[in-house]
Amino acid sequence: MEFVTGGELFAKIPKCRCREDLTPRYFQQLISAVGYCHSHGVFHPDLKPENLLIDANGDLKVSDFGLSAVTSQNRVLYTSCGTPAYVAPEILARRGYNGSKIDIWSCGVILFLLNSGYLPFDCKSLPGIYEKIHKGEYCVPKRTSPGLRHLFSR
Repeated sequence: MEFVTGGELFAKIPKCRCREDLTPRYFQQLISAVGYCHSHGVFHPDLKPENLLIDANGDLKVSDFGLSAVTSQNRVLYTSCGTPAYVAPEILARRGYNGSKIDIWSCGVILFLLNSGYLPFDCKSLPGIYEKIHKGEYCVPKRTSPGLRHLFSR
């Protein structure tokens, strides 16, 4: 923890919404880190702002690999894990999933949160969250650019 004196990315979310330079910077660093992990066969099914730490230079560090899987890119995973608001529909379906795709889903949820300040699939009940994830129901803020809206829809 002495190397990540900036704390969790979660604490920075209100500032990210106000500073347009922070969201792309953190997201680019997240995608680079996840890409590096994937290139070494490591998949992190619990990506969330609480597991993304900021060092003294303001750079993002991925932490908490306790639920991670080390496997080949094409192997199907079956472990049901992750934080409900960030979990991919493939995990909820319990039919097996590609580790890299579920990590990218979580990155998209994090990008949405950094952009809007709220979670895309927020609900008061866990079944409600899962239903919104399955249906892909979310509301993008009006100030969101067309390009980012398109990215969210993908």
